[in-house]
Amino acid sequence: MRRLAAGDPNALNSLYGQYGRSVFTVCYRALGDRSLAEEASQQTFLQAWRAARTFEVGREPGPWLYAIARRAAVDAYRRERRHRADRLDDPEIVALPPSFEGMWEAWEVRRAIDLLTHEEAQVIKLTYLDGLSHEEAASQLGIPLGTVKSRSARARKRLSTMLAHLKEATA
Repeated sequence: MRRLAAGDPNALNSLYGQYGRSVFTVCYRALGDRSLAEEASQQTFLQAWRAARTFEVGREPGPWLYAIARRAAVDAYRRERRHRADRLDDPEIVALPPSFEGMWEAWEVRRAIDLLTHEEAQVIKLTYLDGLSHEEAASQLGIPLGTVKSRSARARKRLSTMLAHLKEATA
């Protein structure tokens, strides 16, 4: 974050590499539209670049980026709604974006998946996010079914530990 505040473009690339997918997930969950989510994600990192000098060094950049992403998604939503205002029968105009809590939970889950080993993350993505069975995931990955099951069990256990704070927050 010090390098980002100093204007180092490599620092922005590093920040994007670490948080880009999570920021996109937050924006996509808020907007439900891939192109708008991409726009809001780009806007998030542009605003982070511009505001880097205001960031408190020593703090975790994730929540800061998340707050920027949330505002960027709301701005994109409002801009899109204004452009569609002449089509009042469009259901997207009346629908409200998902709740703040839902977006925060999506951010936390995405962040936790990113902390898994590559092999565990592959299995979780295929079985839970893409909806494949263990057998289908094993076939797609070219590994034995037992390996998929053991990676899945290990990943679920690690995710449960990493996401325990979500249970407490919603209790």
